[in-house]
Amino acid sequence: MSDELEITIRFLEAHESEVLVDLIRESYGDSYDAEWVYEPHTIAERIRNNTLRSTIGQLADGTILGHMALMVEESAERVVHAGVAVVRDAARGNHLFEKLKHFGSQWATEAGYLGIFSEATAAHPYSQKANIKLGAHETGILLGWIPDSVVNNAALHSDPHRESVVLFYLKLNNGDFREMFVPEKYREIVQRILDASGLHAAIAESPTGVVLPAETHFTIEEKADHNSAVIHVTRPGADFADAVERARITLMVNEGRDAVYLDLPLDLPETEKVLNESVGESSFSFAGIFPNQLRHGDVLRLQAFNGVDLHSADIVTASDHGRALLDYVLADIRPVL
Repeated sequence: MSDELEITIRFLEAHESEVLVDLIRESYGDSYDAEWVYEPHTIAERIRNNTLRSTIGQLADGTILGHMALMVEESAERVVHAGVAVVRDAARGNHLFEKLKHFGSQWATEAGYLGIFSEATAAHPYSQKANIKLGAHETGILLGWIPDSVVNNAALHSDPHRESVVLFYLKLNNGDFREMFVPEKYREIVQRILDASGLHAAIAESPTGVVLPAETHFTIEEKADHNSAVIHVTRPGADFADAVERARITLMVNEGRDAVYLDLPLDLPETEKVLNESVGESSFSFAGIFPNQLRHGDVLRLQAFNGVDLHSADIVTASDHGRALLDYVLADIRPVL
């Protein structure tokens, strides 16, 4: 396809929801790991409720060449999640993904969002390079994030296995300056991420005399379509190491989850304290940070795996920063019993 072709970038309307379903089926068949993309009524409802803004690229004759979703789960969120990126073979080489994300980032900037985070597959470098060209930077590597049931016709490897993704963050607006309480072990790598991404934040020293509550408060988000789970800690407590380990064992042993991810709020000094005390013996290893994921700050993500072959030799990155981050993440993986 020639770059001279005129492509209109616009938002999908609710009554056009079948467009997304058709694009997903063309690229993934029935294997995409989010059921709602096959449900026109759900897509339409999300568009009407403004929790989904679907950007599409369209030719003058009406042909839809590609799609990228901007998702906001709650009105209080300060960042937009970009995903469900699908580009038809006919559009490859036309930089359509970049155009879609540029259009979406302009809207999100004007709407006052602080940034856009997205997960780019580590099976090939194409979407990673597009993110980097737009000004996004790698903030983490989520190993084994995509289940082995997903079949993507753009992947370089045909054998089914859990695929990893590179977490990107595109900064749009500064927002308030904030402090991050990072455990000593991870300060150097988090500082590299801050330097690369230009986040309006700094690693702070935890105040002395931090008193932990007796119990750790957390919720568990089960991702059945990923065969994984995320433990969302809202307040670390004195029982943190035991509570989190019990949750991990329940999820992996009793429910057979392949991967468990652990999110902790970096705006709380309690996070630094409990991890300084437990990180050496933890089953969880470093994955990265989600900038501005919470109203008051950022999230540190750790990860653990249940006998999963992560195919680490096949993971592709697209920049020196990404490669260094991947090396760190792989070196930090812990054996899980």
